[in-house]
Amino acid sequence: MKPVGERVVEWTLKGLAFSALASLLLIAVFIFMEGAPFMVRLGVKDFLFSSDWRPQEGHYGIFAMIVASVWVTLGAMLVGAPLGIAGAVFLNEFAPESVRRVIKPMIELLAGIPSVVYGFIGVMVVAPLIREHLGGAGLSVLAAALILGVMILPTVISISSDAIGSVPRSYREGALALGATRWQSVHMVVLKAARSGIAASVILGMGRAVGETMAVIMVAGNAVTIPHSPLDSVCTLTAKIALEMGSAVGLHRQALFATGVVLFIGIMVLNGLAMAAMKKRSART
Repeated sequence: MKPVGERVVEWTLKGLAFSALASLLLIAVFIFMEGAPFMVRLGVKDFLFSSDWRPQEGHYGIFAMIVASVWVTLGAMLVGAPLGIAGAVFLNEFAPESVRRVIKPMIELLAGIPSVVYGFIGVMVVAPLIREHLGGAGLSVLAAALILGVMILPTVISISSDAIGSVPRSYREGALALGATRWQSVHMVVLKAARSGIAASVILGMGRAVGETMAVIMVAGNAVTIPHSPLDSVCTLTAKIALEMGSAVGLHRQALFATGVVLFIGIMVLNGLAMAAMKKRSART
């Protein structure tokens, strides 16, 4: 029989773990209770597949915001995922120890910078450069994607670096002993062995990009239109909720909660698809 003190600690830790799950469940229940009835009342089709968002006139269509969120997120992943994985490979496989001790803490420090600072840089530096050299208003999908791509770098690099670092040294030595070059051993052995951790870093980075609000509000332009070019101004789901929740009442407030429901479901679906793809790939190999 376990000592009383050990049992107390065990039940305390279990209680803390279940309290975290309970908090998540309560948040989900609250959002669905506030937003789901509105979706049923308006009609899921009219809510999801209409781009007409005019709350004062009773029109609540979020299709343009869904498309904008997808564009911005994919753009951020195109920028941040390759750079993050490449940075993790460099830090673990090619950088000297003295360089690694300096660069890695600096990269992790980026995660502590407030998002409003990234947004300010986007407004003052990135948007004017886009406007001068590529055209458009500057505040656009491209600006938001570039800023979010930089914001997710600490997440992707840190987790990918840990995954690559956990690959046994014998894997590398075995590949080199068989005649592989250093890059071939990294590409064909190390990255494949660490792919689940790398995929997890990309998924977490995607979640960061989807859920980011302040920086997107500042650099995306906040125009509720379907983008046809990376230079178009857009308004994402998170930006619309943040911009209007403070003054929304009645059906308008319920519509914003319904928007939160769509965002919640979308993130869950993305994570589920990513996990399924990881399992399928692992089973094949």
